[in-house]
Amino acid sequence: MALELNFAARSDVGRVRSKNDDSAYVGHFLAVVADGMGGHVGGDVASASVVLDLAPLDRNDHPDPATMLPDEIQSANLILNDLVHDNPKLAGMGTTCTAVMVDNDILHMAHIGDSRAYRLKHDAFQQLSADHTFVQRLIDEGRISAADAESHPHKNVLMRVLGDVDASPELDVTSFAIEPGERWLLCSDGLNAVVEDETIEQLLRADKPLDDICRDLIDETLNRGAPDNVTIVVFETAERQITAGNNPKTDELTESAREVSAAQNGESVSASLLRADLASRPHLLVGAAELATDTDQIPVVTRSSSQKRAAALLHGASDAAEPAAPAPREELEEDAVPTGRRSWPLLTMVGVFLILFATSLAVGFLWIRGQYYVGTEQDHVAIYQGVPQAIGPLELSSLEQSTDIPLARLPGYSRQRVETGLPAQDLNHAEEILMDLESALIPEAPPVSPGDQADDSDIPIASNGVGASGSIGGATAGAMGGNP
Repeated sequence: MALELNFAARSDVGRVRSKNDDSAYVGHFLAVVADGMGGHVGGDVASASVVLDLAPLDRNDHPDPATMLPDEIQSANLILNDLVHDNPKLAGMGTTCTAVMVDNDILHMAHIGDSRAYRLKHDAFQQLSADHTFVQRLIDEGRISAADAESHPHKNVLMRVLGDVDASPELDVTSFAIEPGERWLLCSDGLNAVVEDETIEQLLRADKPLDDICRDLIDETLNRGAPDNVTIVVFETAERQITAGNNPKTDELTESAREVSAAQNGESVSASLLRADLASRPHLLVGAAELATDTDQIPVVTRSSSQKRAAALLHGASDAAEPAAPAPREELEEDAVPTGRRSWPLLTMVGVFLILFATSLAVGFLWIRGQYYVGTEQDHVAIYQGVPQAIGPLELSSLEQSTDIPLARLPGYSRQRVETGLPAQDLNHAEEILMDLESALIPEAPPVSPGDQADDSDIPIASNGVGASGSIGGATAGAMGGNP
């Protein structure tokens, strides 16, 4: 049976945050919720980029839908790494991602982070996603109860996210047989952090239009203080009505998309192209992704990213033209040059190459000496001049300034960033990072019994909300919208 989604979606900044780091997309065959890590530079950039990368999947003609969704999420993660490489101020940005794609009567889901997926089927309400959080791991291991997790000091710490912390993050990938009449909810943790599952179930069961249900869930969150952004996607499975317009052709985008794919390095993808693609099918886009699309602030800065986005829009395009045929043998013979006459041009080219090579080495050395980063010296934090790399036995950095900031007392995510080398714009910026790190040091706690509390060394890499790594974000601000 061919099924599709009837849908509604809403997003709200909440009552505390100054900007919305959430993004969501939903259409007849795809739904995505992404929650940019609050308190981090670029949380809105990360969520918008992932959602816009996945939006072209909203079709039902994929050759291998079971692997298409997780593969595209991994590709979106690589684009986040490209963004950080191009703009180091975005270092540490990340996002959750909970996405579903419908293929006839099968719903494929890929999930990472602590956004959630709920299903109401045959009168049974069930959470189908698992939270990738530190406290959930403690619950799974039997070290704390679910009630204790609500007041745990590290309840917002994430174990797995998309971002520049992992080139190939681990996704939860599952598939479900679906029937007409199922009602699903995808949401950021801004909802379930303040509204208990019993109330969510009650509101989701209401005999109301889906948009009214979304509004009621948002209002309930706002009534309870809404300390975080909240984003809701609600959809129902329904039998697909086969019409000629179910899969509109997008051949009219072909030439524009080819122009983007042929763009020079650094030229960003056209926002109008993405808007034209989105307008070709029914959908809702909310949160940071909607704002980015409306304001032309599409988070793409590299040619490879532009080519990837353009390729996603070329599903109706023909194959590229064949390469030009080789010149006839007669023409080649006429243009041939005797070997003896090539000697001097060849030597000249070699000489020019050597000069350029030596110049590049000199320029590279000067550039390296102008770089700074925060790293480690034995068990303490230090400032280095250069870059945290080596060419064989040659280190490309030298110690600039030692500190008495102990590495062991940094929060887990901040410690990992320092251990891998945290880039700074200049020496003053590096000293600002030191001050932020020092202010975020974990107080030395009195001894506790082994089973009472998890050691801070277990704290993982990222935090959603007001987690451990907010200190670094304060010194490296500079993404879309500013910090919350």
